[in-house]
Amino acid sequence: MKKILLLLADGFESYEASVFTDVFGWNLYEGNRQTELFSVGLHDTLKCTWGYSCVPNYQLSEINLDDYDALAIPGGFEEADFYADAFDEQFLNVIRYFDSRNKPIAAICVAALSLGKSGVLKGRSATTYYYPNNPRQKQLEDFGAIVLKKKSIVVDRNIITSSSPATALDVAFWLLEQLTTTQNLINIKTRMGFLAPDSDE
Repeated sequence: MKKILLLLADGFESYEASVFTDVFGWNLYEGNRQTELFSVGLHDTLKCTWGYSCVPNYQLSEINLDDYDALAIPGGFEEADFYADAFDEQFLNVIRYFDSRNKPIAAICVAALSLGKSGVLKGRSATTYYYPNNPRQKQLEDFGAIVLKKKSIVVDRNIITSSSPATALDVAFWLLEQLTTTQNLINIKTRMGFLAPDSDE
């Protein structure tokens, strides 16, 4: 069984988290049944960007990172204090741990800034949220990343980053493929209605 750590910062965007819970939930019931996802945060209760709360499965202090095979991180909003947790050393150390062991890391939108802050993107290709006059891509560059400004999704070895919530499902599907097989990914996309039953992808 492959275990995915869904690392949640206070102020995370719920949609970006839900793509991981849905894709890996579908795989647990309708796919190869060999993946399981667990949400983890720095607090007992976390607030989402849009004002409601969630209770993660575990707090970071309660888990052993050695037990997990991949890391998933949704983005969030500065107005919801996302960066207080997302730039916390405990949060950043999780990212460093997974990268040092070459385990897959999937970051949606501004979650790439946590990766940048941790140092794992220095000299590596990446992207993050893009909108005219928004500072996030420049901020990622300042962390030492090579920002591919016209790419909505960038994969550099074990890390995938993306430019907006619109990319979220594709990021989750990429992570599923890394942990299972291409054929299993096609099966899940078909069962979820993203592919026609007779599609070859």
